[in-house]
Amino acid sequence: MENVCQEKKYPVGVQSFSEIREGGYVYVDKTAYVHRLISENKYYFLSRPRRFGKSLLLSTIEAYYQGRRDLFKGLAIDSLTEDWEPHPILHLDLNIGDYNTHQDLLDALGYNMAKWEKQYSLEKNITTPGLRLGDIISGLHEKTGKKVVILVDEYDKPMLGAIDDEELADKFRDTLKAFYGVLKSMDQHIEFAMLTGVARFSKLSIFSDLNNLRDISFVPKFSGICGITADELSSCFTDGIQCLAKRYGKSTEEIRLELKRRYDGYHFAENLLDIYNPFSLVNVFANEKLDNYWFASGTPTYVVKLLKNRQWSLKDIESYSIDATKLGSEGILSREAIPTLYQAGYLTIKKYDQTFNEYTLGYPNGEVEESFTNFLKPIFLGQESTESEFDTKKFVKDVMRGDPKAFMTRLDSLLRGVPHIGSTEPREVYFRNALYLVFKMVGFYTRTEENTSNGRIDMTVETDAYAYVFEFKVNKTAAEAMRQIREKEYWKKFAASGKTIFLIGANFSPSKRALDDIAIENP
Repeated sequence: MENVCQEKKYPVGVQSFSEIREGGYVYVDKTAYVHRLISENKYYFLSRPRRFGKSLLLSTIEAYYQGRRDLFKGLAIDSLTEDWEPHPILHLDLNIGDYNTHQDLLDALGYNMAKWEKQYSLEKNITTPGLRLGDIISGLHEKTGKKVVILVDEYDKPMLGAIDDEELADKFRDTLKAFYGVLKSMDQHIEFAMLTGVARFSKLSIFSDLNNLRDISFVPKFSGICGITADELSSCFTDGIQCLAKRYGKSTEEIRLELKRRYDGYHFAENLLDIYNPFSLVNVFANEKLDNYWFASGTPTYVVKLLKNRQWSLKDIESYSIDATKLGSEGILSREAIPTLYQAGYLTIKKYDQTFNEYTLGYPNGEVEESFTNFLKPIFLGQESTESEFDTKKFVKDVMRGDPKAFMTRLDSLLRGVPHIGSTEPREVYFRNALYLVFKMVGFYTRTEENTSNGRIDMTVETDAYAYVFEFKVNKTAAEAMRQIREKEYWKKFAASGKTIFLIGANFSPSKRALDDIAIENP
């Protein structure tokens, strides 16, 4: 057993297909998808979260078009085609570098084009990026007699960095629109082209001049093209599972269940094929340790910027219905929280309603839910508040023993340390999110904005013995909140539960940053 653990090599941080194959690393065979791509169409677009295998996919396609059949020995594509003719390749990786100014983007494009001109001994033409790319493509075809393969990795990196700078985002959009649009006019010179990124920008923006791209981001037969399926986990990582079982003193079945809970649950199409996070799995097996690897690798800046805009409800993260067409639109640049969190990998498709063409979104797995909840603490509660004298254990005990006066007093103390709430922010939503987060962090069954026949309950919290029904107001009175609970009979949903019910009306005072008025009653 020990030797098996030591002999396996896992490609942590290795995104080169040739390096993985030549270095003897564990490789999950995705080459059947590559064959399907090259057989079915010519132009593709794929959106997937960061660190989900997009770069490795493009590297695999590049190796195929280099004619490196030796690298594919024993893989699916080796028996699916006899066409291994090399082609000239233009591989652009925009994930390298930062894009703080428009000139940064122009420099990056210019650098790559100068590199290609030198690599293929082409005449250097200094002109607009789009025209220069066109000259390179046509020149390569003429020089080699072979059509050109174009691979673009993280095409959207510049746009994502400018999410809070509309003027810069417009400049990036115009430049990239003209640059990528050249691919359509160069059709006769192109053998294959694929662009990947996190965001799917609508055809009204970057891709309006490149409307022949086939978007496979939501296509069921391509849902497993990146990431790791349950079958692939079993066929490629059996030794790793055995090593983890030995390390933790558990059965292999227990380890499989824990891996599923922590890292599975991504769905990228209506067929709901379960996909494990590949970055986390590879790190788990390499380190022989269960941990939150993908989340710990860093939250993108654009997500942080978006989340600091508090005009959205945390309730939506756990269950949110959205039109399937809208989910594929440009949620990131339109600053819509839920589509952005899906594209970034923090939410995934949980259900699909064919009748209404509607997706229900939610957390994909334990790693994301647990880590994301902790990540939100300083955003809604402030760094100082999360490190204050708030006694979590006493708070939990107060809730568990049915002492709402005590735990509301603790919440009031906590909220007095939150960041200043500006006059333009939706204050009730903000405070409701903050309280929801506190209850959620400590593990209570918590729901917000729950619909009833008479209205919508602000928040409910349940334990085995108690049910707490909350109504929140801002710059009003607790009496008004309590009156609404009673008039709408929110508490009746728990009437047959056998639990002791507490009705809690609370008023937020933004100026005091506090719960300045609280009413607690029983039905």
